[in-house]
Amino acid sequence: MKITAVNAIPTSLVVNPKLAIVSAAGAHPESHYLAITIHTDEGLVGHGEATVAPAWSGESQGTALVLIQQMLSIALIGADPMLTNLLVDRMDRMLIGNPFTKAALEMALLDLKGKILGLPVHILLGGARRSTKIPLKFSIGAFSPKEAARIARHAGSLGLRAAKVKVGLVVEEDIARVQAVRSEMGDDFRLAVDANSGWTEADAVRALPALECLGVNALEQPLRRGDFRGCHRLRQRTHIPLMLDESVFTPQHAMEAIREDASDFISIYPGKNGGILRSMEIAQMAAAAGIECTIGSNLEMDLGTAAMLHLAVAMPNLATTVDHDIIGPLYYLEHLTQAPIRYEDGCAILPEGNGLGLEVQRSQK
Repeated sequence: MKITAVNAIPTSLVVNPKLAIVSAAGAHPESHYLAITIHTDEGLVGHGEATVAPAWSGESQGTALVLIQQMLSIALIGADPMLTNLLVDRMDRMLIGNPFTKAALEMALLDLKGKILGLPVHILLGGARRSTKIPLKFSIGAFSPKEAARIARHAGSLGLRAAKVKVGLVVEEDIARVQAVRSEMGDDFRLAVDANSGWTEADAVRALPALECLGVNALEQPLRRGDFRGCHRLRQRTHIPLMLDESVFTPQHAMEAIREDASDFISIYPGKNGGILRSMEIAQMAAAAGIECTIGSNLEMDLGTAAMLHLAVAMPNLATTVDHDIIGPLYYLEHLTQAPIRYEDGCAILPEGNGLGLEVQRSQK
């Protein structure tokens, strides 16, 4: 079997305006992504999703489209789709960075491989290590305290018992936002905060006493990307577990975080890490160092979310004290797959079926 074509289709969805994310990294009112299809000479097709966002990795819908059409498709066409590792390595040699673009192609390759073998992707990764229901936390943007409390109520209405609140702007306003959510949802509601690299070390130190009093269970990416030593110092000042997200795109970043003793958790997900296989590499490194991993998000649509779920059930060290961000489809009013990801009792549920387990709508094929 050979790959005969690689197609990338610009795909955009509006985020529910009542829930759109605002953070220290900017606003996310719309998602301009790519739907990927990889075709074979035997008529089988694999599907993927490029959840590109310029503020995260410098990738946009337009740049991803050009790179796939003019470079990465050349690495795949004519190749055996079963040779996933070889093809992923080939793309990495051909193109530096651009993890979300490459992750979409790897996603489609694994979807295709699963269909060829008649197996779901998580079996290709070694099989499920836990329940196929993954507990979630909602993401609450940097809104006014009143608006943050409203979104927290919405999360509760969906059955979620956890959320993270965006901070990293003005410390006093950040604390007021977290306080509003805590007051609205009560002490049993698990609450994390995410600064998206927005605070200085002095800001974070100033915020710590209030965050501790509010029972925050994780402090995500408090400082600028790559400030591992600053994060190490913060860990000495608080009992709140510190999580790295934007600082860890690659296995090399994970190695540095481990070396500097800079985090209690590492946030991973296929888009940011360049694919499911690279996310697994980071998870295995973290597990060897005694560090758990959470699943982060870039407001994926359903296909990208399915990839995250296959990773979550198969990885060795999924966090149990902090919930996960497999939440993208909850922010959209439309879906591009025939059946959307299912949510129940505050959990995302792994799709059943071969490959990623989802079928795309005909217009996306």
